[in-house]
Amino acid sequence: MKSRRQNAVGSTQKNSTRKFQTLVWEYYKKHGRHELPWRKTHDPYKILVSEVMLQQTQVERVKPFYEAFVRKFPTARKLGAAPLSSVLAAWQGLGYNRRAKQLREAAQLVGHGVFPKHAEELEKLPGIGPYTARAVLAFAQNQDVVLVETNIRTAVLHHFFPKRKKVRDEEIERVLAAVLPHGRAREWYYALMDYGASLKRSGVKLNAKSKHYAKQSRFAGSLREARGAILKELARAPRSGARLFGLLGDDRRMQLKTALAALAREGLVEKRGAVYALAS
Repeated sequence: MKSRRQNAVGSTQKNSTRKFQTLVWEYYKKHGRHELPWRKTHDPYKILVSEVMLQQTQVERVKPFYEAFVRKFPTARKLGAAPLSSVLAAWQGLGYNRRAKQLREAAQLVGHGVFPKHAEELEKLPGIGPYTARAVLAFAQNQDVVLVETNIRTAVLHHFFPKRKKVRDEEIERVLAAVLPHGRAREWYYALMDYGASLKRSGVKLNAKSKHYAKQSRFAGSLREARGAILKELARAPRSGARLFGLLGDDRRMQLKTALAALAREGLVEKRGAVYALAS
């Protein structure tokens, strides 16, 4: 038999769970971002596109790119068959351009078959990690999976670990498994993300308390900026090395050379005679 203390602890946990669920649902009912275009579809391909775009990129920046991208490449088959140069050109402005290349490669693998329905299968696709795989399952198929991203992490840390530092994601996942309303994963995670985002806008910034938190590096002056400048220029037309190396001023010529060499190794850029171009 359970002791009174065990019963009391269990009751407290249930009350805490219900209170948290009520808070999140009420926020979502009043302030949920129901208008986001990827929330209007159950198509796993389109949800995968949105999730890849949302990696390290803010929602408002993603919206117009997502809508234009799925108009141009409405299915995985269309994306997989498109030239890489066309995909990279459509991606310009989002950054982290390897995401576009890997998304196309993933589309080539699933475009002629059944979209994977298990996280382990999705994680075998290029560029798809544990979070993205589970997000596709939750949002496309309403599967009761546990997933952690920055806004979800903020909400859980704020309510369940207010005085803790260096909280592991495994601990956050246990909380999420306990609070997940079974059969409502799609709507619940949208609600939880929106609630967590509202906490961050109000000044609650707790992700540094996570053991898995890593602050994003500064963009200005970075190799990422140099890579982006090269790809943006090549999206217009093939260019000579001399033209590319002068894009950001003489003091960054060596950085641009490094960036171009890396883009070529990664298969994003190719040399055609005396000029460079987006890979075909």
